[in-house]
Amino acid sequence: MARAILVIGESGTGKSRSLKNLNPSETFLLNIIGKDLPFKGWKQNYIPYDKTTGKGNMITSFNPSTLVKALEAVGKMADVKTIVLDDFQYVMSYEFMSRATERGYDKFSEIAQNTWNIIKVAQGLPDNKTVVFLAHSEEIYADGFKKTKIKTIGRLLDEKITVEGMFTVVLQSAVVIENDQQKYVFVTQSDGTSTVKSPERMFENKYIPNDMQFVLEQIEKYNN
Repeated sequence: MARAILVIGESGTGKSRSLKNLNPSETFLLNIIGKDLPFKGWKQNYIPYDKTTGKGNMITSFNPSTLVKALEAVGKMADVKTIVLDDFQYVMSYEFMSRATERGYDKFSEIAQNTWNIIKVAQGLPDNKTVVFLAHSEEIYADGFKKTKIKTIGRLLDEKITVEGMFTVVLQSAVVIENDQQKYVFVTQSDGTSTVKSPERMFENKYIPNDMQFVLEQIEKYNN
């Protein structure tokens, strides 16, 4: 079973930037909406995959079926250790917008089913794979309290599944001020106002560097 990590956060808080230090020769990017990555020279590291040659390490698609097939195919690539889906919530958003004129609630059930399927397929990949889901967050109010969670479409995923419950590690990208300096970090533990979580003592601090390579190394050390 592959290791799956979820990172949530508002746009501009460094989710995609955290990929900068990953080894591109061991990383495959599922670029959901085909956006540019926010660091210099990224196009030299992430090249569109060519079926005929088998070269490349990036596929752009928001289609759930295509993403499932891509995960299954990349899962068989011996040189790939890390698979990244960025930004995952657009799988839901784009399907919803493309079906916005449909009446009834069936589309919400199908959107939820497709989201669940992608996560389950990712988790079912070989043990030597890590799948990183990057997604926008949203704030909800329940019983008068504010909570930050992954951005979803419809109620089914929240009420019947709880997406974060499918992950052992859920981090949040954030911008904090320390010594009058702005820092981009990952939050590792919840203060009760978010769905962030990580195993006890996996990370030494509540705030850690916004660096996915660092995160993967810490998880590997912890598990072994």
